[in-house]
Amino acid sequence: MELLGVIGWPVLDRIGPVSPHGLGIALGYLGGSWWMLREGRKRGLNEDHVGTILLWALVGAIFGARFFYVLGHLEDFESFVDMLKIWEGGISLIGGIAGAVFFAYPVMRRYGYRFPQVMDSAAIGLAFGIMIGRIGDLVIGDHLGKPTLFPGAWGYRGGELPGPWTGSEATGWVAPLEGGLVEQITRESATLCRATPDGFGCAEVIAQGPGVHQTALYDFVIALGLFFLLRWLSKLPRREGVLIMSFAIAYGTGRVITDFLRVDKTYFGLTGSQLTAIGVIVISVFTLWRYWRNPLPEQAAGQLPGEGGATTVGQPERPTTDFEPPREPGMTEPPPGSASSEPGDTAPGPHD
Repeated sequence: MELLGVIGWPVLDRIGPVSPHGLGIALGYLGGSWWMLREGRKRGLNEDHVGTILLWALVGAIFGARFFYVLGHLEDFESFVDMLKIWEGGISLIGGIAGAVFFAYPVMRRYGYRFPQVMDSAAIGLAFGIMIGRIGDLVIGDHLGKPTLFPGAWGYRGGELPGPWTGSEATGWVAPLEGGLVEQITRESATLCRATPDGFGCAEVIAQGPGVHQTALYDFVIALGLFFLLRWLSKLPRREGVLIMSFAIAYGTGRVITDFLRVDKTYFGLTGSQLTAIGVIVISVFTLWRYWRNPLPEQAAGQLPGEGGATTVGQPERPTTDFEPPREPGMTEPPPGSASSEPGDTAPGPHD
């Protein structure tokens, strides 16, 4: 009966010369960027400015994804050159998001935008990008967790698993893990053990099941649900910053839970991603609590600044703030569609 609940598919390390993992990351970035451009118009963001912010966010994401992974696994690298070999695998999604924000923040400020104004524009795109990126992880069979009897466990069905797995379809696959553990997976079952001295044999069985937790699949489902939740929230009157903090709380909670389902390096019993997520969750919850305790005067009356009440059929969606985009060099009048445009000009921003 346990086998009836196991799902699985043959994994693909390559589709011709293309890595599904890399393709998923690239498409996720492009799709998330499209959503940020779309949402940014509603919040007074200039498209050219958003393009520059996204470029620096991409540089920061690449740096942060590798930097934070290396920082948490220093003992796995023999030299600085090894640390730079990002193409050999080893990146952190949470680190990538942190790096993107760190690199893009000075650009936001240079253009005169508020941090929550830009991050609200990015929230839906973040969820969408993670969702698309995880499809690449699912194709290659990445982020496999602990053995489980859970209905919906993932079972190996053929193909070459990515590192740290070694083996073959015929003999099964073995992965040495943190804490002196080793995991073995075949078409029939998965086993987590305390490792023998060579790091690959099983000295003591800890957990066993017909499949494993596929944490990339869980992350995909979380991001998919969050995408639709944020789309719904974006249509409601709300205070600036609510969208990105909702993303941070929901996605961070999901990561805290799913990281318990796989073996990774821990600090005080938690992974680096869990500790980071908890910190962001606490800050976001505290800020939302402050919002609740100190509503804006317009909120008290049931209306947000710049929202003008609910939109009616046939009217374009209004921006969520009264922000006036910076004037371009040489311009004497605000760009069309800014908060100070002539009455009747309902365009939410330049180049809309």
